[in-house]
Amino acid sequence: MAGKLNGLPVAFLIAIEGAEQIELTQPWETVTGEGGQPSLISERSGEAALFQHLDRGGTWPVDVTLDQARAADYAALVLPGGVANPDRLRMDQRAVRFVREMVDSGKPAAVICHAPWMLVEAGVVRGRTLTSWPSLRTDIRNSGGTWVDEEVRVCDQGPNILITSRGPKDLPAFCRTLVEQFSHQAALAG
Repeated sequence: MAGKLNGLPVAFLIAIEGAEQIELTQPWETVTGEGGQPSLISERSGEAALFQHLDRGGTWPVDVTLDQARAADYAALVLPGGVANPDRLRMDQRAVRFVREMVDSGKPAAVICHAPWMLVEAGVVRGRTLTSWPSLRTDIRNSGGTWVDEEVRVCDQGPNILITSRGPKDLPAFCRTLVEQFSHQAALAG
């Protein structure tokens, strides 16, 4: 499918249980609609259980396990939120290592809601300005970052671009910005 993302391989990393459903599905549909190739990565194979805030939602098939995932296979990263999702993932060193490798290699990352916890755990926040769900502001500040209350924030300090957003109500701006920033990466790869 033709589009601004022109076949760009995009890693979506979530826990096998706990990701905020709309923060996975809406960016996924945006990436697919723009011609990108999304791939869902999780701790194990099977179906990931999604949530609608604290209520169980639908499921989504896992494409690649963390044991199989290689940062070199992807050009961009999306980290959906949900409270339980990044809290579970940050305890898995494979997930933390994957995020750190993606960011350190200069690939753009789009991170929403509670998912900046993964950036904190990966040690890639220092010197960067981010937004997130408001309860993460102290964690971001304690990790050497600057927290701002904005719909979407693009931070190009450091080796790559970090796109961060506060939560579900900001998804239209988050997805629009994700396409703008990832399409630049697609143009470089093409």
